[in-house]
Amino acid sequence: MGLMAETIPAVEITNLVKDFKTSFGKKLLRAVDGVSLRIMPGEVYGLIGPNGSGKSTTMKALLGLVAPTAGHCAIFGKDSLKVDSRNDVGFLPENPYFYKHLSGAETLKFYGKLCGLGGKLLDARISELLALVDLEGARDRRLGGYSKGMLQRIGLAQALVQEPRLVILDEPTAGVDPVGSRQIRDLIFRLKERGITVFLCSHLLEQVQEVCDHVGIIFRGKMVKEGRLEDLIAIEDQTEIILKDADPELIGKITALVEASGASLVRTGKPRTTLERLFLRETTEGDEP
Repeated sequence: MGLMAETIPAVEITNLVKDFKTSFGKKLLRAVDGVSLRIMPGEVYGLIGPNGSGKSTTMKALLGLVAPTAGHCAIFGKDSLKVDSRNDVGFLPENPYFYKHLSGAETLKFYGKLCGLGGKLLDARISELLALVDLEGARDRRLGGYSKGMLQRIGLAQALVQEPRLVILDEPTAGVDPVGSRQIRDLIFRLKERGITVFLCSHLLEQVQEVCDHVGIIFRGKMVKEGRLEDLIAIEDQTEIILKDADPELIGKITALVEASGASLVRTGKPRTTLERLFLRETTEGDEP
């Protein structure tokens, strides 16, 4: 049973299509056009794309908030349109709404009770989550006095109240300063260490490159590139040789050998593109890859 559970994808989206009616009569707008992706338990997956590319619609379909026009979404093997598929999911929307008059601890207590928790178990869970998101010092401060980064972290704590196996984060660092952004990145690493699957939507490519195992690039409703981050940013026709303490004479000999063989020495350093360059290449029309 344990092995079987491990082989069921945490997220499986198959040929997802979503059309919306426009305000101009009967014409349909295709927001998502045949998107497929799979996230295995324990992975951190980043879905990136420009505004209007279909990221949010894909996420909403996975959460069962919109019904697919065609295709299928499942969470741990359960159809997304069935309410019980969300039992194992924690969700942090891009702009979470909070009751600003409540404190951090009161906010978590409120959401914990909504999830059916209570008593000493809930109190212990609140303390654990405040420690996890580094807000123990602000537990009794009203949310009206929290910074944007602190609000995102209390939002993440709230998403973790019911101990989900999958956490979905929509633009978790939007409007957060660099320090707050780093704290959220570190939190994602901590979730991964606990074996929690993370599905992250973001346009902050550097952050995605730091935390994600797998990446999908979505553009105009279609998945244009998808796979392991390391594979996507590797440059296929180049080979990397890393030397330590190489003197100029050795470099000269290697350069001469390379040129004599008909190959060319492009540069020294790491032959990696950045996720940003890959993203721009895949989402800019008319450019040769």
